[in-house]
Amino acid sequence: MKTRQEALDYGLSFPETYVQAPFRDSNWELIRIKNSKKAFLWVYEKDGFVNLNVKVNPQWRDFWREVYPSVIPGYHQNKKYWNTIILDGSIPEKEIKRMITESYDLVTDSPTKRIYEAVKKIPKGHVATYGQIAAMAGNPKMSRAVGNALHKNKDPDHIPCFRVVNAKGELSGAFVFGGEKMQAKLLRKDGIEVRDGKVDLKKYGISI
Repeated sequence: MKTRQEALDYGLSFPETYVQAPFRDSNWELIRIKNSKKAFLWVYEKDGFVNLNVKVNPQWRDFWREVYPSVIPGYHQNKKYWNTIILDGSIPEKEIKRMITESYDLVTDSPTKRIYEAVKKIPKGHVATYGQIAAMAGNPKMSRAVGNALHKNKDPDHIPCFRVVNAKGELSGAFVFGGEKMQAKLLRKDGIEVRDGKVDLKKYGISI
């Protein structure tokens, strides 16, 4: 990857992205996320090379700078969280794409997204509690946020919220999952035993 267009094309290959030139200087183009409008890739030319500014996890920031001399602290940005990649041909393309991908993941990260990703990991025939999902999403104290996120789930075919129960194994109210007893029906179809509106958590390896 050496050209501006190659960088822009790769940035735009991620979901819900668009390019914008928000400054008076047309040299600068940003790839943003549609909903949040946050930028994860800055593309511009400097000193004869195309440069990319990407967000970076502080734990990896210095690693990239030490391995590749053409990765430097973020130009015109917070150097704790941003790196600049100079496209001088010295960095393997797969590594450039890896850094851009990491930037996209960092900018699009949210508690709700992490909650949904955690729910997706519940295998068929198993359940998890709100507390377990909260812990998997990075914050054991946000059980209430888990409930809110699951209530707003717009993709139940891929995010199996019906596999989540409370700390006592109790199912959610009748207003979710399409009506009364629907969660129980879905769980039974999944191979989960439901009795009196509850799941025996110990049976599925969950300590109460």
